[in-house]
Amino acid sequence: MRTLMKKIIATLFALCVITPALAQSDVGNWPSQRPIKIIAVFPPGGSVDQVARILAPVLQAELKQNVIVENIGGASGVIGTTAVARATGDGYTFGLVFDTHGVNPSLKDSLPYDTLKDLVTINMIGTSPMVLASSKKSGVTSMKQLMDDSKAKKPFTYGSIGIGSLGHLAIADFAKKTGVDWVHAPYRGGGPMVQDGLAGQVPLVVGSMFLIKPHADSGGLIPLAVTTAKRSPDMPKVPTLSESGYPGFEAPAWWAVIAPSKTPPAIVNAMYRAVDKALKTPAVAEKLKNQGIQVQSLNPEAANAFVAKQIGIWGKFVIQNNIKE
Repeated sequence: MRTLMKKIIATLFALCVITPALAQSDVGNWPSQRPIKIIAVFPPGGSVDQVARILAPVLQAELKQNVIVENIGGASGVIGTTAVARATGDGYTFGLVFDTHGVNPSLKDSLPYDTLKDLVTINMIGTSPMVLASSKKSGVTSMKQLMDDSKAKKPFTYGSIGIGSLGHLAIADFAKKTGVDWVHAPYRGGGPMVQDGLAGQVPLVVGSMFLIKPHADSGGLIPLAVTTAKRSPDMPKVPTLSESGYPGFEAPAWWAVIAPSKTPPAIVNAMYRAVDKALKTPAVAEKLKNQGIQVQSLNPEAANAFVAKQIGIWGKFVIQNNIKE
């Protein structure tokens, strides 16, 4: 843990070289040489994939260059993030990550990259509540019913987008502190998890508002609780986990754009401005709002500090709850 904190402190000092003050620096002929690739670090169908594909056409118009989304899923985002970290830092490869990006350094024994040294966060896009939902076929229609059935020793399994995902950690801790015995079923992303939830193959799922809301609106999934401190305006009738036996709990999901740390600061800041402008485009803002994402668009300095803080918070959480792969 001391080593982790030293890395965080060192990174925070280093952030001063990646600030908007460098925004006017020359980016050379970028991005005119070839198409830009955004690696979505989870499979098609999940929120990471959807956010990337919402941004891509707007970035393409802004940068006047083709922007291609490539899905490289697996290992809670590690496989795709590794591809980003190992890419040439020339401004033509970026990644779109989820909150697992802040958990993996503590959860994984030997990451193929150093999150704070080998990668730079371009833009922390925004946050959203996580939603615990039941399959329509499960027969569970409320959080109270779920807790009553669980305390009566009825077995339940909950799916998440992967081991160590924020949804996994939140629900594991909730189950531990409320004394219920739920079995975790990790998936390789939100798309496969939701499909099994809709099919009734797994009775409970936990995912971002972005991922769950469309299926809640269509009736395929029944939202039971959210992981934020207050109820979400997108689901005002759905209680919080705090109301359901876990006072004070808050764990929002988040998304960010990353790049290899070798990427020139001028390009880092130019890409930040392009993403920021895209996020403020009415069509993009509306799509993200409709999926429960509160846009923040943190600049590189603030975004890297945010990621470093998340690594510190969840590192402690993983250790305290003995979360292992």
